[in-house]
Amino acid sequence: MDSIIEDIRVRKILDSRGNPTVEVDVVTWNGFGRAAAPSGASTGAREVVAFPEGGVDRIVSEVEDVISSELIGMDAEDLKEIDLVLKEIDGTENLAAIGGNTTVAVSMAVAKAAASSYSMPLYRFLGGNMPNEIPYPLGNMINGGAHAGTNAPDIQEFLVIPVGAKTITEAVFTNVQVHKKIRELIQAKDKSFTGGKGDEGGWAPNLTNEEALEIQFAACESVSEETGVLVKPSLDMAASELWDPATEEYVYDREGTRRSTGEQVDYVSEIIDKYGFFFVEDPIREGDFEGFAQLTKKAGKKAIICGDDIFVTNQEILAEGIEKGAGNAIIIKPNQIGTLTDTYNTIELARNNKYVPVVSHRSGETTDETIAHLAVAFSAPIIKTGAVGGERIAKLNELIRISEEMTDPEMADIAKYR
Repeated sequence: MDSIIEDIRVRKILDSRGNPTVEVDVVTWNGFGRAAAPSGASTGAREVVAFPEGGVDRIVSEVEDVISSELIGMDAEDLKEIDLVLKEIDGTENLAAIGGNTTVAVSMAVAKAAASSYSMPLYRFLGGNMPNEIPYPLGNMINGGAHAGTNAPDIQEFLVIPVGAKTITEAVFTNVQVHKKIRELIQAKDKSFTGGKGDEGGWAPNLTNEEALEIQFAACESVSEETGVLVKPSLDMAASELWDPATEEYVYDREGTRRSTGEQVDYVSEIIDKYGFFFVEDPIREGDFEGFAQLTKKAGKKAIICGDDIFVTNQEILAEGIEKGAGNAIIIKPNQIGTLTDTYNTIELARNNKYVPVVSHRSGETTDETIAHLAVAFSAPIIKTGAVGGERIAKLNELIRISEEMTDPEMADIAKYR
């Protein structure tokens, strides 16, 4: 059998923040797969555990042997079976014994090795011959919150999406133009700006939220006019990071404002109207399905209201959110749930309920390009990754290559979810 697993190697590598993470090689009789796990800064409380006690070093010294002894001899094509074995090896609910980053790196490397065994790209192996849609890139332009330093805006990510782009190349380069335009506008506003960037390649300026929103909006307008490609502003508010459980308020330190849940719903709804936001992620803290549902009712027809920390790529939690009408989109991060099988099940549940699946990078990334293939294979209409930075462009450049391989590539149809 071409795809029988012959060897598994685990190593410690760097992520984009300079922290250790795990990379896995899977060797089959006729193929090879390599995948690395990323890590987040603002993580949802219900995500699986990234690494066990002892971290990456323990994985490399102890866990590699355990995983190898269980998986060698299995067929890499049996992804579901392998993902089950990984969960059995761990034996805990939240993957605390060997870590979700370990299981997801193995799971993705196995899938890549299986694809390689049949000389197929991963998106074809997982998605079959049907996918010919390329996701729109949602790019990070300005960083604040947990992804930037003091004096940056409270809102964590000011994003843009080139919804008018006809090809992925046009989309990627349009985002880069907005990124450059935003730097010009920040420098015009703040002469002391040194060009510092946050974790995801967005600019980390000394601006208030309002100033950042104005600059983001102006850059989108300007680049849309220059290029003829409509670019829409978007946000990741990371509201869990703003929440003060003691006072039950959202605290905006930079602007010296506190907002109750009702006021937060009104504020987000107002800025969606004012700036024409296309997509708003985590506008309400994790766990608050009610607040999420209120905002979705109020603004869900005008913008994509997306949950990350609240859903953590977890099928059961998403089902609860769907029932309560919380949001109309979900961020998909495979390492939040630990295996490709579980990731796929969550995406399927989202799509069947008209929730937009948005495949996403993490703030601590590697040059692994797997999520580009997953977004195409699983027909996710949006991929969230920075506009610049080696670990971000690895995904974008891979999408350009994938589109070249397709007979008749089209940009995804986001409208079918509305």
